[in-house]
Parts: sequence; C-alpha cells; structure tokens
Amino acid sequence: MTKEEKGVLIEELKEKLANSTYFYIADASGMTVAQTNDFRRLCFQRGIEYRVVKNSLIRKALASLDTDYSAFNDSVLKGFSGILFSNESGSAPAKLLKDFHKNGTEKPVLKGASIDSSLFIGAENLDKLTKVKSRLELIADLVGLLQSPGQKLASALQSGGGKLAGVLKTLQENKGGDN
Repeated sequence: MTKEEKGVLIEELKEKLANSTYFYIADASGMTVAQTNDFRRLCFQRGIEYRVVKNSLIRKALASLDTDYSAFNDSVLKGFSGILFSNESGSAPAKLLKDFHKNGTEKPVLKGASIDSSLFIGAENLDKLTKVKSRLELIADLVGLLQSPGQKLASALQSGGGKLAGVLKTLQENKGGDN
C-alpha cells in the first residue's frame, strides 16, 4: 500500500470514526474462514459495519479526533483488530458479539469500545455494554418519567370531574323534583 493510499484510508477512517457515536474494536484472529463469513453475515443482517484495519492506521485516525483515545494504544491496538461501527445503538455490537459466542466460539473478543466518547477496555465489559441504551432510548425513558405524574394528575381530574358532574346532575334532578 502506497503512502497516498494509506493517507486516503486514514482520512476515510477518521471521518467514519468521527461520525460514529459507537464503535467497538475486536480481535477476530484465529477464526476460520467459515466463522469469519458467518460473523460478517451476522453483522450485515444487523446493520453493523465490520472492517479489519491495521492498528497503526486506526491509531493515526483516532489521534486526529477531539476525544483522547490514548488509553487504547497500550492494550486495544495490539494484534489483530477489526472495527464494528453502529450508529443505531451502543449495545448492538455487544449483543452481536454475545450472540455470536453462543455458537461455541470465543472469538471475536472485545478489546475496546467507544460509547459517546466514553472508553471501555477489555472483554469483561461486554456484559455491561449489552445493557447500554442509545441516546434516543434514554430520552424516551426521561420523557416517560416526566409525563407520568402529569398523566396521573390529568386522569384523576378527569375521573373526579365525571363524578362531580354526576353529583351535580343528581342534585339538579332532586331539586327539580321538589318544586
């Protein structure tokens, strides 16, 4: 690969990393061709992009971003690295890795992840990452929590208003019958 080709690839990777809220770096070394194909197929089915890239190119692309990814240099960017990109959900790649491991293979292994610029290093974080909610899911939860007291109040007022109207109607009927 020429220096110009590397430069183009770094720029492309930098743009992809900058525009991806969530990305995971995994080690898929030692997987058979069939396992790799199955993994890529599963990624495609779930809308997750998977790319194998040299660590030196990933390091250069990450260095040019605003977030400090230097923690990745020592442990994450060693050996074989593949990047999983997801814009939909921060937990989608983690769930994909867990589901793929159910087939009896231990690979690919999570090396590190970036979720909204928060760094997670090591495979021990995989279970935590499966529970991460997307920003939209968190906003929906917050809106639901904020609406709940208002909905209860409106419901109580409506049901109370119906009872009050019934009482007034009964009183009016009784008053009309006394004349």
